[in-house]
Amino acid sequence: MNPAIGFIGLGIMGKPMARNLMKAGYSLTVYNRSRPAMDELAAAGAALGTSSKDVAQRTEVIITMLPDSADSEVVILGPNGVLEGAKAGSVIIDMSSIAPLVSQKIGAEAAKLGVEMLDAPVSGGEPAAVSGNLAIMVGGKQDVLDRCMPVLDVMGRSVVRVGDLGAGNTVKLANQIIVAANIEAVGEAFVLAQKAGIDPELVFQAIRGGLAGSNVMEAKAPMIMDRNFNPGFRIRLHQKDLHNALLTGKELGVPLPVTSLVQQMIGALMNQGRGENDHSSIVNFIEDLAAIQVKKG
Repeated sequence: MNPAIGFIGLGIMGKPMARNLMKAGYSLTVYNRSRPAMDELAAAGAALGTSSKDVAQRTEVIITMLPDSADSEVVILGPNGVLEGAKAGSVIIDMSSIAPLVSQKIGAEAAKLGVEMLDAPVSGGEPAAVSGNLAIMVGGKQDVLDRCMPVLDVMGRSVVRVGDLGAGNTVKLANQIIVAANIEAVGEAFVLAQKAGIDPELVFQAIRGGLAGSNVMEAKAPMIMDRNFNPGFRIRLHQKDLHNALLTGKELGVPLPVTSLVQQMIGALMNQGRGENDHSSIVNFIEDLAAIQVKKG
């Protein structure tokens, strides 16, 4: 029998993930800071929770999909939070992208009450959330993952346990370093070609099949050329991820020079009011320096 699932955090990513669970036949109780997303899922058959505590009291597996470390702490550890309602033997799956040490802190508090936890951040952005093809990086106990694997399989194309609690978010930080640096490199390359008078669509077709080709280029180059910066993953959230990566690098004694540079570029874009744009708009930083825009001929 399928477990009753609670889902807290119905943003760009969380809402389609919750929808996919409902389509797969899971009974969902949902809660979100703002009401419209809750009402939308209620119309599709979800039960509405009155608080994070209420959601936890009514379910066996509680999934959280929140913006940052502080949000996960408040929702899970705070007043009327998940741990005030969770029963011994229930499982929290925090799919937020947060600092690994915060995942471990939350997990330690949950363990005192007999509540299990996985940190399971995702990659793939809104399109993969909608299609159920996310890459899910999991930290936690193997037996807990085994219990929850059918649930995660609904939302993800790949589900990989990468280590103990906190390891999922460490791997997500590694993922975000690669994505940010890749978008920045795509931006430099396409701005260079545009300034040289070459149609960026032809650049894309010429190099996408070679070593420079990547999932990042496939997803972001068309958006850049179409001047479409509607968010699949917001600049401000990537800034948060790189901030957490730099903090983790400091804790571990790992210099991250390119990460630091891209973080400064993103900071400049935030100051220009571009924080709600898709992270493909990292290219805008290079375009501003070169006084040219990458767009189809």
